[in-house]
Amino acid sequence: MMDAVAQAFGMVLDPYTLMVMVIAACYGLFVGSVPGLTATMATALLVPVTFFMAPIPAVAAIVTATAMAIFSGDIPGCLLRIPGTPASAAYTDEAYAMTRKGEAEKALGASLVFSAIGGLFGTAVLIVAAPALAEFASRFSSFEYFWLVLLGLTCAVFITSSAPLKGLITLFLGLMVSCVGLGNPAGYPRFTFGSTETMAGIGMIPMMIGMFAFSEIIRFVVDTKPPGEVVVEKVGNVLKGQWQLAKKYPVQILRGSTLGTAVGALPGAGADIAAWMSYAISKKFSKEPEKFGTGHPEGIVESGAANNSALAGSWIPALVFGIPGDSITAIIIGVLYMKNMNPGPSLFTNNPQNIYAVFLIFILANLIMIPLGILCIKAARRILKVPRNILMPIILLFCMVGTFAINNTAFGVGVMLVAGVVAYVLEANDFPIAPAILGVVLGTMLEENFITSMIKADGNMLAFFERPIAATLAVVTILVWTLPVLLALLRRGRTQAA
Repeated sequence: MMDAVAQAFGMVLDPYTLMVMVIAACYGLFVGSVPGLTATMATALLVPVTFFMAPIPAVAAIVTATAMAIFSGDIPGCLLRIPGTPASAAYTDEAYAMTRKGEAEKALGASLVFSAIGGLFGTAVLIVAAPALAEFASRFSSFEYFWLVLLGLTCAVFITSSAPLKGLITLFLGLMVSCVGLGNPAGYPRFTFGSTETMAGIGMIPMMIGMFAFSEIIRFVVDTKPPGEVVVEKVGNVLKGQWQLAKKYPVQILRGSTLGTAVGALPGAGADIAAWMSYAISKKFSKEPEKFGTGHPEGIVESGAANNSALAGSWIPALVFGIPGDSITAIIIGVLYMKNMNPGPSLFTNNPQNIYAVFLIFILANLIMIPLGILCIKAARRILKVPRNILMPIILLFCMVGTFAINNTAFGVGVMLVAGVVAYVLEANDFPIAPAILGVVLGTMLEENFITSMIKADGNMLAFFERPIAATLAVVTILVWTLPVLLALLRRGRTQAA
């Protein structure tokens, strides 16, 4: 073990790896701080660059850029009331209200400091939980993976939406998109409509860029409200007062970090879901709930810790089961396979030095977040003062170049444009977007494990319940489906009895 740890330190502290981390950090901070460019997009655009890197620098670039992008999405949210990334949307109004009150430094400092703390907490859980789960995962077969994916999809519907039926509709929309092309167990063209482009399936990255970036551009075009303006002329010391916040809200920090890690570890969840849940819980259990929405730092402290801890948490199912915790780790899994770091229990036994190196990268990325984050906050104010009617076309150009560069085809740009329009229409009618993305990411895995299991069982559906772990996951999944209905019937019965 000590030899593996020593090798990991050698790989991570190599000057080339450190240089890659610093460059990736600056890139991630820039992408996150520009509204419309998401952490997922930052990850996707890094993939072609990692082709020319060794495994550890490649992983270091992606981890660092993602962590920085999730934090820096808070900057335009605070200064412009436009979340830079979906993970920042939960507390954008709160941070902007603080800015209007003249407390921009406190809001930005809280986002920075507690994002780093949450990230370190999630990393600690990843270090402890991943090896233990890897041993447990060695007993998994296609039956267990089927129920695990199904549970992740189910949780995503109920977690991401106050209207589960709408979440279910968008989930099925995503599953339908995942069926397009030849990527199915039979290898038979489905829903291709005679097009050679669609035979490769609908690209996940163009679809996500469209849904999360281009839809924002459409929203800006149709928005008749006055454009947001940077109301702060100078940002002072962002670390001032953060120690007092840490002493005042220790329970909120721990609760946000714990919830973020747990939600991130759920297959199909992610930092944006963790942030929304954490903000809602913070308000529910606050001693001053009436202050929320008026520029109160409590929610920012808790959800800021949650969204970065979710990043490390999402790597737990990715490394152990090969199941993406969110859309970012869905991309990362592809990079791991490309670098012969195949996710699964064998990774922990055959190449432990690589796993320890990943742990060290997470720690280092969260430590360098604070000094580099301060520099980004100082620089971002000037960038964000560019008028939005100039900024948005530039963002659109980034989106089009990014989607074209993935496969060097205009079809990806078309997918991005259509996905953006669809996402805008869905969100305008209060349909959540996250279940659709998760349906695309996990749909193929769900189908493959179902077909494989049916072949093994010779068509016997009871085989899905015969293995102890599979049966347990099945019971939990079915309970998640039926419990809301049972509780509603119980409440109705009590109301009628009264």
